[in-house]
Amino acid sequence: MKKIFITVFSLSIICSCSSDLLDVNPEAQKVSSQFYTNSTEIEQGIISVYGALQYTGQYQLGMPALGELPSDNTYDEVPANDAFTYGELDFFTIQPNNSLIASAWKDNYIGIQQANIILTRIKGIPDMTDALRNTRIGEMKFLRALMYFNLVRTFGDIPLVLKETTNVNEYFGQPRTPVAEVYSAIEADLKESIDLLPAAATQKGRVTKGAALGILGKVLLTQKKFTESLTYLNQVESLGYQLLTDVTKIFDVANKNNNEIIFDVQFASGLNGNSEGSTAFQMFSPSGSVSGAKGHNLPTKEVYNLYTAGDTRRPAYIGLTSSGIPYSKKLVKTSNTIADGGSNFVVLRLADIFLMKAECYAEQNDYPNANLYLNKIKTRAGIPNVNLFTKELLLNEIDHERRLEFVGEGHRWFDLLRTGKAIPVMKAHFTGNQGYSTAQIDAHHLLMPVPQGQINTDPAIKQNPGY
Repeated sequence: MKKIFITVFSLSIICSCSSDLLDVNPEAQKVSSQFYTNSTEIEQGIISVYGALQYTGQYQLGMPALGELPSDNTYDEVPANDAFTYGELDFFTIQPNNSLIASAWKDNYIGIQQANIILTRIKGIPDMTDALRNTRIGEMKFLRALMYFNLVRTFGDIPLVLKETTNVNEYFGQPRTPVAEVYSAIEADLKESIDLLPAAATQKGRVTKGAALGILGKVLLTQKKFTESLTYLNQVESLGYQLLTDVTKIFDVANKNNNEIIFDVQFASGLNGNSEGSTAFQMFSPSGSVSGAKGHNLPTKEVYNLYTAGDTRRPAYIGLTSSGIPYSKKLVKTSNTIADGGSNFVVLRLADIFLMKAECYAEQNDYPNANLYLNKIKTRAGIPNVNLFTKELLLNEIDHERRLEFVGEGHRWFDLLRTGKAIPVMKAHFTGNQGYSTAQIDAHHLLMPVPQGQINTDPAIKQNPGY
């Protein structure tokens, strides 16, 4: 597994100590064994873990595409662009040598190794207060858990490493860790981080208690631990988060880090040689709409047409080009350098908490509370409330609202996996939409292939069935 673990990596610093915004700004290549002797160096290493979230395989392109393109929410307008990398996700012709799949694996493990290094070294740093040390440990535990959660949802069994790797041969020849064990480690990290993190961040972009509570709730919901999930989800709203009354303001770049956002990955245009922006706006805009647009991961006409009359979300979330092609308004042009986009990527917001709570209540036959939280989202969208009193009707309506509320945010495919609907929904999608006559889905497509490069490096890493 020599391609997974990295001991030489790019560190980052905070541009200005007086800033309230977490900036990730490349500094230099440093060897970890010769670094981390004081709090300044530890802080630089911590920012590098946040910086890993910006990598292609994480929240720049990987998670938005992997969480949407295999679903009925988005499609690839020009599959031939970028060597069919995104088209393979759309048509379920995914190959183990797919470069985005390889980046998702690699970039998450880079971040995990960086977090492991910090967690190993931080306890021996003399010039840190115990309070700050505990906060930083909580941040690293959360980020490590988040990256493992994304990996296990994507690939199934994965290598689980919870300590700094100084000798890659220590892990060579070991098989992938079973899903249940990975989830246990994720839960442990998140539960510990809840007790260490502050309720409010001193710098925008930093992890808070609400993020740990919400992601733990999602991890437990994914495992169908509905009662336990509610224990954590019910603690989030009291921390001061609010649904914005105007949905157009949620993704407004002038209103970043607003009261609905619980955790997002920071991107900014025009900083550090245009290296702190995201390429998502360019990659996920209709071909020809802006310079270099690739037409990947566009909202389908199907989801565009699902919004009912008066639903304020459709004009806020999805636009149409002059030729009628839908595009996401959650990503916006922020500078003339198209590949330097300044839209943050929202990982978790309060609307997600409310709909997860609705789902947990419905699964436990608590229909009044399920309707209550479902209707909070409907009321904000300006559409009629419902009063449903069967589990099936409620779960279907919650699924429908999640689809409309989070289009383009990387949730839909994982929602279909969690609810067991992926295969029937996608078969119906292929049947009902022209151009998918060759598309097929079966059980093996519910996991992505392990990158071929990992298997070539270490034969103990076995491929997922069917690939």
